[in-house]
Amino acid sequence: MSDRPSPWSEWVEATCATVEAAGQWRVPRTFDAWGPSGVLAAAGNQVVSFASNDYLGLTSHPAVVDAAHDALDRWGAGSGGSRLITGSRPIHVALETALAEWRQCERAVLFPTGFAANLSVLSVFGAQGARIYSDELNHASIIDGCRLARAPVAVFPHRDLEALDRLVAASPERAVIVSDTVFSMDGDEADLEGLVDLAGRHGALLVLDEAHAVLGPDLRAGAMDEIDVLRVGTLSKTLGALGGFVAGPSRSIELLVNRARPYIFTTAPTPADAAAALAALGIVRSAEGDSLRARLSRFVARIAPDPQHRSPIIPVVIGEESDTVAASSALQSQGLWVPAIRPPTVPVGTSRLRVTLSAAHTDEQVERLASGLAGLALAAAGPENPTAAAPPDRPSGSTETNALAS
Repeated sequence: MSDRPSPWSEWVEATCATVEAAGQWRVPRTFDAWGPSGVLAAAGNQVVSFASNDYLGLTSHPAVVDAAHDALDRWGAGSGGSRLITGSRPIHVALETALAEWRQCERAVLFPTGFAANLSVLSVFGAQGARIYSDELNHASIIDGCRLARAPVAVFPHRDLEALDRLVAASPERAVIVSDTVFSMDGDEADLEGLVDLAGRHGALLVLDEAHAVLGPDLRAGAMDEIDVLRVGTLSKTLGALGGFVAGPSRSIELLVNRARPYIFTTAPTPADAAAALAALGIVRSAEGDSLRARLSRFVARIAPDPQHRSPIIPVVIGEESDTVAASSALQSQGLWVPAIRPPTVPVGTSRLRVTLSAAHTDEQVERLASGLAGLALAAAGPENPTAAAPPDRPSGSTETNALAS
C-alpha cells in the first residue's frame, strides 16, 4: 500500500473521533438468548431483557418456530431473487392475503423490512405535485422516506392537528399525511380519529405506520371507506419474525409493486420468515392472541405510571447521558437489561431508559423490574429533585427530524 495518507482514512478517523469525543460511541452487545432471558456475552452474566420488540413473545412460540422449519425444508434458506424475477413463493402470497384480511384492506405487499416499506410508500406517493406532512417525532424510516421523496416535506409539531390543518389548507398540492400510530421513543399514541377527519376534509392520503401498535390504537370500522389510507406494518414486532408490509387499496398496492425500488431491486423475504409471520398472525387473531395481549396489558399497567398509557414502550427519562448509562449499569448488575437511549436518537438532555415489555416475561421478572426502577428513583430523588427518573409529562422524542426540517 502507498505511504501517502488517504483523504478517506483521515476523514473516517476524524469522524470516529468526533463520535467518541461526544461520548456516543456504540458497539453491538451479543445476547445469547431464547425469549427474554439469556447471557450478555461480553459481561458473561445472565440477564432478563426489557428492550426487545417481541411484544407478544412469538419469536420463540413453538408453532412459529415449527412453521419456519417446515418452510426451510420445503423452499430452502433464501428466496433466490426479487419478487418480480424468481423470488415469489406460495408462502409470500398466503401471507399477503392474510395480512390484507387482518388490516381490512383489499391487498397487501411484503417488503424485506418495515424500514423498506416506509421508504417505498413515501418515495412512490411523495411524487412531484404532492406535499408530505410528517409528525416531528416520526420514526427514522419515515424521515428517510421523506428524504427520498421528490415532494416537498413539511414537519408539523408532535400531534398538533391544528397546526397540521393550517399547513395542509395553505397548500394546493396533493397532501400525504404520515404518522406513527405509536411513537417509538415515548410510547404515546397518535390521534387517529383526528387524523382521519383531517385527511377526509382535505382529500389527503393518510399513511399510518402501525409497527408498535400491538395494543392499539386501531382505525375505527369504516374509516378506510371514507379516506385514502395506506397501512404500514412490520413482521418483526407483534409477529416476532422479520419483514414489513403495506396494506391498502388494490390499485395503490399494484403501483408499489411496479414503482417501489426497495421491492423491485431487493431479494424477496426468506420463506422461513414469511412462514413464521403467517403462523404468528394466526396466533394473534386467535383466543391465544387475546390472552397474550391481556397479559401484556397487565404488565404495562404494573410499570407505567400513567393509567392511560397502554403501549409496552415505557420511557424513564433521566436527562444526562452519564446518569442514564449509570442507571442502566445498575439495573444490569441486578440481572435486568434496560439499555440507555442517548443522543442522537433522542434530544440532548432527554437520555432515558426505554423499557419495553413482552407477554413472554414472567410476573416475577416484571416485579423485579418494578423494584429495580423504584430503587433508581429513590437513589436519584432528593428534597430538591423529587421527580428524578420519572417519565416526562410530554413526549420528548427523536432528534432525527431536526435534520429533516433543516
